[in-house]
Amino acid sequence: MEITASYRNQGKMLTIDVGTKFDFSRVEDFRNAYADLNPDVEHIAVDLSRTDYMDSSALGMLLNMQKALSERKLTYSIDNARPQVAKILKISRFDKKFEIR
Repeated sequence: MEITASYRNQGKMLTIDVGTKFDFSRVEDFRNAYADLNPDVEHIAVDLSRTDYMDSSALGMLLNMQKALSERKLTYSIDNARPQVAKILKISRFDKKFEIR
């Protein structure tokens, strides 16, 4: 399934749903999800509620998103991670870069 992006809270929040598999094959779709970011966005939430598999390239994509958008004053969160994915995020210390909720 393709990555989907949707705006919420009157366009102030972008939610990116990465689907069941978050790996290198999703690089282009993930970039496209935030490429034309609405200027009103203040927060980006990456929804991992359906994600069963995530590899190191997914971690790189998350960091690259922050780097690409560093000119903007944004907050970031990783939402609804399943236990096996949450463990990867914790071991990789992603709780220092993203709010994990």
